[in-house]
Formats: sequence, structure tokens, C-alpha cells
Amino acid sequence: MTKQKTKNSFLTTNHSILSKNLTFAQNKNKAENLIALPNIATSKIAIKLKPATETLVKKGHPWVFENSIIKQNKEGKSGDLAVIFDSRKNKFLACGFYDPNSPIRIKILHTNSPVTINSEWFAKKVKEAYQKRIPLLQTDTNSYRLIYGENDSLPSLVADVYDNVLVVKLYASFWFYHLKDILPELIKVSKATTTVLRLSRNVQKEKNQFNFTDGQILDGELKNEVIVFKEHGVNFSANVIHGHKTGYFLDHRANRKKVGELAKGKTVLDVFSYAGGFSIHALVGGAKAVTSLDISAPALEIAKSNAKLNKFKGTHHTITGDAFDELAKLAIAKKKFDIVVIDPPSFAKSATEVDKALASYKKLTHLGLKLVQKKGILVLASCSSRVTSEMFFDLVEETLQKYNANYTITETTQHDIDHPIGFKEGAYLKCVYVRIH
Repeated sequence: MTKQKTKNSFLTTNHSILSKNLTFAQNKNKAENLIALPNIATSKIAIKLKPATETLVKKGHPWVFENSIIKQNKEGKSGDLAVIFDSRKNKFLACGFYDPNSPIRIKILHTNSPVTINSEWFAKKVKEAYQKRIPLLQTDTNSYRLIYGENDSLPSLVADVYDNVLVVKLYASFWFYHLKDILPELIKVSKATTTVLRLSRNVQKEKNQFNFTDGQILDGELKNEVIVFKEHGVNFSANVIHGHKTGYFLDHRANRKKVGELAKGKTVLDVFSYAGGFSIHALVGGAKAVTSLDISAPALEIAKSNAKLNKFKGTHHTITGDAFDELAKLAIAKKKFDIVVIDPPSFAKSATEVDKALASYKKLTHLGLKLVQKKGILVLASCSSRVTSEMFFDLVEETLQKYNANYTITETTQHDIDHPIGFKEGAYLKCVYVRIH
């Protein structure tokens, strides 16, 4: 048998990406009201890569860029399964979704051993992901990230749970072809009674033959698009239809809890507060007074609403305005706080923005330092993936030293447990706690 015949046989027998026997009737056993999902045939593509990329894939890196492909047996479409073969041995190396709409042409699902990608395989991955979250779910928390894309071997897919509502967000159109294989298991494992579909901006721009829409209800019914949920006993709300991302930012949960534990009897400034995550934890934790600062007036209204979902004795103030300008004003007015939390949005969406982002972090560190009482705590965070933890922490210390601060770094943190880091680029969140003497 020639190598070419072996390859064709391998593609035909071992990598059936489509389970033709999975019908809507069978799906209903898992999700009673699940809408009929498309069952459109996809193809398998044989791929070979440059040696350097092969090595990265063998080590578990989940991305293959377009210019790393040296050979493929046919043109691929969104939803197709790319099967990568070792260039020297001509044996299975990895398989993943083919994405013609992205410079990351292949998103890896599985490496090193042949496997059938079907509903059973997806179910296994969902169960594995759930197991990682169990310690979090044993706390007084009913909101969590069930699936974190590549870091859970399910690239370009995010699944967040808010109480009994599952929000599935797609960052690539290839998932339209495979929702029928994974969605029933997501619903089963999360025990969700309602499932909402969210689509990234890029996916919304693509031609969609399935009539999927952002905010579509896939299963159950949604009586109110604002869902109240618990985070370590503190109540918050998420708009699962129109809210940013899936409705809320879950990655900072552990840091919010920590600030709440530090806040008793303290004054707290929460900068870039958005919906008041740090603010509300501080209030519930017994803070004397909390000030939420954000440029968005609607976000601060949500923060006020979130505060009202909880019992606390302290006072809650808000400041609407640009963080840099408002911090400067507070410094001129010689305002001081026991705890200052500065958690800005990403400043570096691309490599060309890194230097500008670093300059912004330096400025925020200096402004924060001016506003912290002696014996107070400055909490600084970055969610810019292109700014590494080492870069960020070094920058903070260099700035503190430049302004002759007497300080101690008490702790540095990353993502919470439901945002596992599966590869280098999957790490974006970093946070540092600085005690000022």
C-alpha cells in the first residue's frame, strides 16, 4: 500500500468529524427545548507543516498560522477538520478546525495520537473542563467559565454560566457546524435551563448561512436578559444579551474577593470600576466608603444597581470621567484612600501598541501611588496579553522606585481557577498587591 493510500484510508476511517446518526430527536433527550441545529457535511484536509511549526504543535501549541502550511491536499472551508501529518514519518501529528477567515489557519483540537472528533470526544472535553472548576463551585458561587477556548482544548469557544443560564460565545464561524455535537453536553454538565448564543464581532460580520444571531436563545426561555448571580456570596448581575463579552468579567473573581477581605473599615477607590466588581466586594466586606470611577455613566449605574443587590453599611460614591484626568484631580485635591484598585481595559491590542501601553501603566502606577495612604494598599492589574507578567511587574517596581516609594510587594496573581492557562498566549491577566509603608 502506498503512503497516499494510507493517508486517504486514515482520513476516511479514523477522523469522521460528522456524526450522521446524531439527530435532533436524540438531542432532545439532553436538552428538551434545544432548537434544531444544522447538520451540514464538512470535509477533512490533509496538512503538512514547516519543521519549526511541527515542533511547536508537538509541544502542545494550539495555533498554526497560514504561512506555516507547506502542503495541503485540497482547499479548506470553515468547519472542515484539518488533519496534520508528520512530514518525515507521514503519521498523524494533530487535528484541528480549519479557519479560512483567520491568519491562524488551524486551531488545534488534539495532538500526538489518532482520535475521532465527534460528540463523544466533545463530551469528554466538556467533562474534563468541568472537573477543573469543581473547587470553585464548592464555594458560594454560581457563576463561572465552563469553557475557556484553547486552554480547554476547545479553541475559539467560551461558555460562561450565570446561575441557571449558559452563555456560549463563538469567536470563529467553524463552530456553527459543530454546535450539534457539543451543545447538548454543555447544557447537561452545566445543568442550565436556558442557553444564549453570543457571537464575536468578527463572526457577526461573516456571511451566516445558518441564521444564527447574537443574543439568540438556543434552549429554554429567557424571562429577563439581566441575570442575578453569586460570586463568593456577593450578588451581581449580568446582561447576557447585550452585556460586554458574555455579560460580565469573571476572570478577576479571586482578586475581587481578596480586596473584599482587605476592605473592612477602609476607604477604597476602584478605578476603571465598570460594573463595580471590586467596589461591591469592598462594600460587602465592610468598607467604610467606596468610590467607583469610570468613564461610562451607564456602567456606573449598573455598579449602583449591583450594590443594591447586597447588604452593607458603608457609603458608595461614583465619579464619571476619564481615569487619568480624574486621578490627577484627586491627587491635586490631596485625597487619600486606604486601598486603591486600578484595573484598566487592555491597552495593547497589537504589538505596535505595547510601548504606549507601558507608558500608560507607568502613569497609572504613579497616580495610584499619590492616592494611597501610608500603610495602605495599591492594587494594579493588566489584561493586555501582549504585556507579559514579567514586563508588567518589573514596570510597576521600576515606577515605585523612581518615585522613592517605601513599599512591599505582598502578592502577585493571575487568572482565577476557571480561566486555566494552557499555553503561553493564553495568559493575559496579572495583578500585583503593593503595601505602602
